[in-house]
Amino acid sequence: MTSEMNRRTFVKGTLLSGAGLTLAADARALAQPNPAGNAPAAQGALPKGKIGRMEVSRVLLGGNLLTHYTHSRDLQYVYRLAAHYNTDEKIMETLAVAEANGINTVSMHNPPHPISVLRRYRKERGGKIQWIICPTAPVEPDMVKYRREVEDLVKDGCEAIYLWGVHADALVQNDRIDLVAKAVDCAKEFGVLSGVGCHALDVVKACERHGVKADFYIKTFHHHHYPTGPKPDQLKAAYSEYPGYWCRNPEETAEFMKTVQKPWIAFKTMAAGAIPPKDAFQYVLTYGADFILAGMFDFEIAEDVQIARDVLAGLGQRDRPWRA
Repeated sequence: MTSEMNRRTFVKGTLLSGAGLTLAADARALAQPNPAGNAPAAQGALPKGKIGRMEVSRVLLGGNLLTHYTHSRDLQYVYRLAAHYNTDEKIMETLAVAEANGINTVSMHNPPHPISVLRRYRKERGGKIQWIICPTAPVEPDMVKYRREVEDLVKDGCEAIYLWGVHADALVQNDRIDLVAKAVDCAKEFGVLSGVGCHALDVVKACERHGVKADFYIKTFHHHHYPTGPKPDQLKAAYSEYPGYWCRNPEETAEFMKTVQKPWIAFKTMAAGAIPPKDAFQYVLTYGADFILAGMFDFEIAEDVQIARDVLAGLGQRDRPWRA
């Protein structure tokens, strides 16, 4: 994706036709010679790493676009636009395109209908893509609701569970690292890998300090050098939709993660579409992330995977060793 073409220009390029909602998309989609469901694959294999016993492609498919939660800031119509485009059939096409391009894992939260589509993709289409899912049930001392969602996901064949970053941020802020540890242990009791997600770096710091037995972290990571990036006086919370930022302290994050030996999946790497993929991927891989979790429409996948492969191939020495 060029610096002029990001998700903002994608949605600006959308047209309403007389037959219903039709995507004009961005220039990449207009130039695409094949239907999205038959998109050309990136050239060569996408490298992988290991989280425990699980082999994971260096690029994972992010789930927000598939669950229609697009982080579109104040452009509220984009939510409906994503929902109209990413129908059940299109979601399954997108998963197939991801697999064709070497992406072997999807990660998202667990609203019932999108999870049912993932089940159908496996059962009806023979899909093999792995799931790393965060339950959204409250994490309470009795763990009843959370445990029920974990159990349901494991029964569905989910390969790894992680604590939703929204919950982890709040729990650590309220000095409830004990509940973070309980959530991690809960998933482990069902025999799956268990991680912790977060926006706030304090979550990773607290987990490391208290010896929480997470198998991996999913932590936001992006620089602030984009036109709508936050100004220093606007960085008041772990993340903010207005202005749009999800990693408040990228330099501190990169420095602290050098000390962390667990695998790190970086998400919100493009600041919800504000940073072009090449710029984003180069930054997060250079400064320590082991994996990129990227939200992509189907027509973006082949190009973004090729960009990731090129970045990985040309990557120099990293200050943080690969942890996966």
